[in-house]
Amino acid sequence: MSETELEPGFPGPPPHVHDRLHDMFYVLEGVLTFVVDGETIDARPGTFVCVPPGTVHTFTNRSGAPVRFLNLNTPAGFEGYMRELGEAFSGGGARPTPAEMGAIASRYDFRPAPPPES
Repeated sequence: MSETELEPGFPGPPPHVHDRLHDMFYVLEGVLTFVVDGETIDARPGTFVCVPPGTVHTFTNRSGAPVRFLNLNTPAGFEGYMRELGEAFSGGGARPTPAEMGAIASRYDFRPAPPPES
């Protein structure tokens, strides 16, 4: 479990899928916008979102205020991604782009979503 605060306008990761990981979110403050299997969810404080393995999803902070949430993952292993992501954000330079975050996450049961069918 981790606690995260996203700045206003944070673009979030690219749409992605986890093969084994259950990705769960509990919003503490603000509005965290999810797209889960094509459905948009504006999650307000007290909202719990559970994304099962194999489900295309992403999230963003579209609002003008910070968003704070808890992120729970099972099974273990995704904490390595959180450590690397924290290092990428703490470098003092430009924040990582969604593509750079996706490259880090690709080492931890994260793969980009297949393109939508036309």
